[in-house]
Amino acid sequence: MTAPSRERRRCGLVAIIGPPNAGKSTLINALVGAKVSIVTHKVQTTRGNVRGICNRGASQIVLVDTPGIFEPRGRLERALVKTAWSGAGDADAMLLLIDAGRGLDRSVMRILAAVERHGRRVTAVVNKIDTVSRTALLPLGSALGRQDAVDGIFYISALRGDGVDDVIASVAGSLPVQPWLFPADQISDLPLSRLAAEITREKLFLRVHQELPYELSVETELWTELPEEGAVRIDQVIYVARRGHKPILLGRNGRTIRDVGSAARSELEAILEQRVHLFLHVKVRPRWLADPARYREIGLEYPG
Repeated sequence: MTAPSRERRRCGLVAIIGPPNAGKSTLINALVGAKVSIVTHKVQTTRGNVRGICNRGASQIVLVDTPGIFEPRGRLERALVKTAWSGAGDADAMLLLIDAGRGLDRSVMRILAAVERHGRRVTAVVNKIDTVSRTALLPLGSALGRQDAVDGIFYISALRGDGVDDVIASVAGSLPVQPWLFPADQISDLPLSRLAAEITREKLFLRVHQELPYELSVETELWTELPEEGAVRIDQVIYVARRGHKPILLGRNGRTIRDVGSAARSELEAILEQRVHLFLHVKVRPRWLADPARYREIGLEYPG
């Protein structure tokens, strides 16, 4: 991709905020045109602020996929919400993603109140419009129009791509005139080692979401290039908080962990365009939820 001349470039950070499962990761992947953030049906999947890079004409939009904002209870939940607001606070603009089926529920109204308290404004993006009737969208649009913190409304289906181009065109023209932060061909600032860990975590959630809580974490310990084979060896550790979780991850005769590894390896080979030797190890780390270093490793701010 050829970058535009320097004198007319625009660039800025755009945070995508909203309640859990509103479709933030699906939207950022649709805008970027590639997978940079994992997607599952389990709440609180996104952890750190993942940045995807979308270039449209003279504008470079650095999209920040934040964890879902909700009323936190435990330490990990507080870290998720703190990280989300941190990503939003640094942004030039914010998109508030709203599930069309849930509308202006308590969680959305709480977010809007917080945005207004901080003197910020958001563009409301009503997602999943393919799941509701058009008549149901009319009262939602009217209610959003009465919110002081909302300065625009879009209706989209991130999964199908409907309306997504209109959102990005509006954002692109509003960014400050300044040099691009990233090369024209870069789509994310996420290191490959962390992306690989996130992909494995996604496959774990998809495979054992009913049996295992979301507290598990995945870390890439070793990344070894094997040029003579045209391959890479990736060693990852899956950490769980309780000893009883380990047999769930392994499965009978190791079946579950093999299935997870196979799914993660296939996706990594497609992304890296080379063979991948993926080795997964499961370890119990009873107090990782109280270890600041572990939070930094997965891209979260330790809440104290």
